[in-house]
Amino acid sequence: MNRSYLYVPGDRPDRFAKAAAAGADAVIVDLEDAVAADHKQAARAAVAAWLAEPPPAAAVWVRVNNHPDLLEEDLAMVARSQAAGAVIPKATEGACDAAAVAVHALIETAAGVRALDGIAAHPRVVRLALGEADLCAELGVSPSTDGRELWAIRSDVVVASAAAGLEPPVGPAHTDLGDDEALERASRQLRRQGFGGRSVLHPRQVAAVNAAFTPDDGEIDRARRIVEAHLAAGGGPTAAAGTFVDGATVRLARRTLDLADRIRPAPPA
Repeated sequence: MNRSYLYVPGDRPDRFAKAAAAGADAVIVDLEDAVAADHKQAARAAVAAWLAEPPPAAAVWVRVNNHPDLLEEDLAMVARSQAAGAVIPKATEGACDAAAVAVHALIETAAGVRALDGIAAHPRVVRLALGEADLCAELGVSPSTDGRELWAIRSDVVVASAAAGLEPPVGPAHTDLGDDEALERASRQLRRQGFGGRSVLHPRQVAAVNAAFTPDDGEIDRARRIVEAHLAAGGGPTAAAGTFVDGATVRLARRTLDLADRIRPAPPA
């Protein structure tokens, strides 16, 4: 599961390879907000040319323009390329209908929040993502440092993802590039709230985000002891790792172990 999605402007081909080598699990080449209106066509051509080359190690997604004059051509380019899929900003079910590729639906409007269940259940959508900057601008919300004013919406996105059988959603970017402590703290908060990763605006943020969304040795050991105690008790209630162990506790522990297996490299034989 991808934990970090590093954005790179679609009209800066000189940065594409650097972004792909920055250690993020995935790269999002941005054709939308990062590109001025008169550079859109050139950016699409630059991204298409890069994606025609041998693919980088990191997965590549393309954030398209959700605009009638641009969406169809952007999606057609993504469909012809080696990209993993398209990130659709200000996502709606109608915009997802236009895609013939896997979609990350970026929820960043009030209408998108209201349509969460339908968007999450769309057959092209493989993951939800939350964009809080645009959403705050529309709602007139001035978030505090921990973003608690948006926690209810974050929970809605997590619940919609789980109900649709999607991977945990992608959290919003941390816009203060100079506050590494706040980045780490906010990333761990997002993980506790049920997110599986977050967007990243600068390569310097990648390591902290990857670490925040990776179970540490203590978490893995605790989860393993819970599962082992459950098995030793024949699947019945018991106690382990300082907690009561029942079916729900075991499911959460197994989820931690599964996540660790998907993210952390296996030890050498």
